Amino acid sequence: MSNKKIVKATPADEHGASIVSRRGFLKFAGVSGLATAAGALASTAHGATSSGPDGTPEQIHLTWGNDPTSEVTVSWSSLAPAVNPQVRMSGRDGAERAKQTVHAVQSTYTDGINGEVVFNYHARVRDLKADTSYQYEVTADNDSNASQPFTASFRTAPRGRAPFRWTSYGDLATPNTNWVLSSPQSRFAVQAVERFQPLFHLLNGDLCYANLNPTQQPEVWRDFGSNAQTSASNRPWMPCPGNHELEFNNGEQGLASYLSRYMLPDNHTRFPGRWYSFRVGSVLFVSLDADDVVYQDAAAFVAGPAPLTPVASTGNPPIPAGTSLYVRGYSNGEQTRWLEQVLQHASHDNDVDWIIVQMHQDALSSSKTGNGSDKGIREAWLPLFDRYGVDLVLCGHDHDYERSYPVRGCNHNKGTDITTGRVVDTLQPKPIMSAVSAGASTFDTSHGTIHLILGGGGTSAPLDVYGVDAGTGLPQARIFTKPNRPVPSTTAGKFVRASADAVEDAIWSAQRDTGTGYGIAVFDYDPGQPGGETTITMNYYHAPGADQTPTPDYELFETIVLKKKRRG
Repeated sequence: MSNKKIVKATPADEHGASIVSRRGFLKFAGVSGLATAAGALASTAHGATSSGPDGTPEQIHLTWGNDPTSEVTVSWSSLAPAVNPQVRMSGRDGAERAKQTVHAVQSTYTDGINGEVVFNYHARVRDLKADTSYQYEVTADNDSNASQPFTASFRTAPRGRAPFRWTSYGDLATPNTNWVLSSPQSRFAVQAVERFQPLFHLLNGDLCYANLNPTQQPEVWRDFGSNAQTSASNRPWMPCPGNHELEFNNGEQGLASYLSRYMLPDNHTRFPGRWYSFRVGSVLFVSLDADDVVYQDAAAFVAGPAPLTPVASTGNPPIPAGTSLYVRGYSNGEQTRWLEQVLQHASHDNDVDWIIVQMHQDALSSSKTGNGSDKGIREAWLPLFDRYGVDLVLCGHDHDYERSYPVRGCNHNKGTDITTGRVVDTLQPKPIMSAVSAGASTFDTSHGTIHLILGGGGTSAPLDVYGVDAGTGLPQARIFTKPNRPVPSTTAGKFVRASADAVEDAIWSAQRDTGTGYGIAVFDYDPGQPGGETTITMNYYHAPGADQTPTPDYELFETIVLKKKRRG
């Protein structure tokens, strides 16, 4: 492609900020300049002293509270119980300087496979000023770095319609290649977020793949948290759960590891933390747990022939070969009812121009070597997206980049059963070509919803291959239309999961990256003027060659503009 911008790790200015060269290429620091050297020391100390583990904070990360203009939660872990864990805040607003100390609450769980007790802490900081930078320190009475505590800073969201940036990808994993699906590219992916200096980052599920390393789950999470801290301590990272967050014997739906580490905006249901929403400017963000509606069974799984045997201290029995953690329908429709209420309210709110949905699994993916599309999402949620005008859906799951045309409604009986060749109703999404203008790079999302697959954070996986019909040349998508529970393999005592059961022409697929699966999407929101249009510009940067050799270089792949009439 021509006129590409290259994002490369180079020295930053003295403040760690971005540098724009005279040639127009973007150059950024390899790591953020916001965290202090003391913070770096805290992250490598791992809570150890000469007498053993203590309450030294590590894996520090931020999330928004219920109102991003005034609430931020600081979260962290330690190897042993922290004594008086706390966050010390200071902020600047002109000549005014405010300080406060917020005491953290402890959240623990015992890993259901290896028996390790994990200690997590959350300090919800309230009454902050909008669009204001704050510095904070994280410490405890038994912090071995108490004389130089971890220090970083963040900025609250602006109030009202004001420009801001966010970034997104899913499927991050860890840079420690001792673990399944981990890759050194994960470190560069975290650094990429910092180079673009967003207000916040959306992490679209499959955070670290701990359930693929069941006997070492807490350590995988720890590696993930230590790596993500480079960015997540400086700006909120807002996650959603994916299939690899579901772990055997770890609480309801197997989400104890995830729920213990993240304090997220309240959803006022019986299932806190699993789904939520927040608003910045006129953009409403809705985060969902698609595990609740998908047909694909892709969570924790014992392939066999040996069972997975927890350590004796857990009191949990061996988990037989062929067992999977399938949680479809766990909320009994409560998540979908909540979603409709949120979308319905937004449709009547003149302060909301945009609705962005985040989830892990995909309703529109033509991946051939990945997972493909799931009819469960199409049945449960796409009609709501149509009814209430969702603009953009951000996913992961398939480790690639794919963009749909704006879609609305569906065609019936356009799929084919892979085994029998019979016609199957896959609820094929219908592209709305009237919403496409200006050389197919500008889209009016008031006519349809765009779906983006952003599953190339940092995980190790083979380069994805997309389906194409040999006869028509059209993209083809594989669809899960029914549960794919484990079945016996050709090896005695072993089990496998069935693949997708149907295919359809992916008439909705507009752009696919066939060069690499790794990348990051950067979104810039422009509120526009009253009576005019508002826009969101998306620049997608990918990392050519990263499938073979990890690289810090991210190159512009494509730019699209979403537009619509401003409501207020």
